[in-house]
Amino acid sequence: MNNADDIIKKLENSLMTVNVSPKTQNIGVVEKVMDNIVIASGLSKAKMGEEVLFNDGTPGLILNLDEDEVGIVLLGKTEKLEEGGIVKTTGNILSVRAHEDLLGRVINPVGLPLDGKAAVKSGKAMPLERIAAGVIERQPVDTPMKTGITAIDALFPIGRGQRELIIGDRGLGKTAIAIDTIINQKKNNDKAKKSNGGKRLLCVYVAIGQKQSTVAQVIEKLRETGALDYTIIVAANAADQVSLQYLAPYAGIAIAEYFLEKGEDVLIVYDDLTKHAWAYRQISLVLKRPAGREAYPGDIFYLHSRLLERAVRLNKNFGGGSITALPVIETQADDISAYIPTNVISITDGQIFLKSDLFNAGVRPAIDVGLSVSRVGGAAQTGAMKSVAGRIKLELAQYKELAIFAQFGSELDQATLNQLERGKRLTEILKQPQYSPLSEAEEILSIWSVTNGFTDDIKVEEIQKFEKAYRQYVATHEKKLIETLSSGAKLDEKTIESLKKVTVSFKKTFS
Repeated sequence: MNNADDIIKKLENSLMTVNVSPKTQNIGVVEKVMDNIVIASGLSKAKMGEEVLFNDGTPGLILNLDEDEVGIVLLGKTEKLEEGGIVKTTGNILSVRAHEDLLGRVINPVGLPLDGKAAVKSGKAMPLERIAAGVIERQPVDTPMKTGITAIDALFPIGRGQRELIIGDRGLGKTAIAIDTIINQKKNNDKAKKSNGGKRLLCVYVAIGQKQSTVAQVIEKLRETGALDYTIIVAANAADQVSLQYLAPYAGIAIAEYFLEKGEDVLIVYDDLTKHAWAYRQISLVLKRPAGREAYPGDIFYLHSRLLERAVRLNKNFGGGSITALPVIETQADDISAYIPTNVISITDGQIFLKSDLFNAGVRPAIDVGLSVSRVGGAAQTGAMKSVAGRIKLELAQYKELAIFAQFGSELDQATLNQLERGKRLTEILKQPQYSPLSEAEEILSIWSVTNGFTDDIKVEEIQKFEKAYRQYVATHEKKLIETLSSGAKLDEKTIESLKKVTVSFKKTFS
């Protein structure tokens, strides 16, 4: 039997094994194998993004289409792959299976379980690559997505359907902000479950290129707080193939879109897209694509724009669901003007910038108020938060200017000194321990008490102790007031009088 007959026989056997009709097949031959990349010839009908199978059953993804060859990235580890082997197309665009049963699970980007449990076989196959919803399907962002972090909810509010970038150097707490936001959804989801009419918010956490131990810590914290019940973890760890790191965020958004189609609200965290860009650069260089700035390929902007554009708030005619995206980007030496950071800043609806100087000075979360922004603004805030947030923005901005001026040691008048002291107290209430998200009512209490001068006679180092005791006091003695603040309604005169009364009453007991 000659070589052609051998190949045909192998092919027929492999087709029967994978249950794919030979009529839909396009057969090719492996020409070259290099660093998880395969160059194959003969696949004349191959499509970009199509899934292929090698003769040992290993899956691959077509990422390059040349005149005579195709570039394929491997989606599984194999030692049997060699030049001259058979590769065949499947006619399917790469997809991941999504279902309600994935909640509380840890999977890899191709849907294989990483938590030791059985694979989810039911559900719908969601394509990893998909065109984002059009303008007609969307509606403006107008519903808050509360993070539980005072500095963000008051100054840089995030709405359902928004894309808010978390950016900063390594080790400044970017992941902590994202995890706090996921944990903070538990109260909302518990309330929605009890009322049977409320809308829950599901979460997808995508770990890209992280250490396995780091991902394990995140999973354990989510399990400990009860947040894992409504969260799906998609993990492509640092030790995994670079192709899986490249596919991880697309798998995450595909799963999120499954719930979006059901009219649900979803929060997706990409941690982080810097490592995603590194993975794509590595693949592109091996595929011999032309390298541009910082050795990234020319379509690096498109890599992230087609991903982040899939975050959306749909109108009622299309289900009314939403996907809120929190991409994470790592900077070097606080440089947000580098290539990848500026790319992602231009795609998103604002950024939360964490600065190393603030972190080292003990301000945590180390959010730089000057360089952080939310382009949705007050549209993503309740009336109650708007009532107090406008004033804190103004007073913080004035404090920053005066603090710079005061460094020169000039003699300052009493009004300026008072403003500086107020600014110090505002800075203190924006400090918050990790894994301790606050309700909106608690945030409003802290902001209101400081901006209205009730803490001016409290020492700066006592502010956090004062605020904690104050929130507990109001929650115990004025439950009706807490309910009013939690309703989101704008503060009226009656509510303000109640706030004044309870604050004065508490100050008599605080020492």
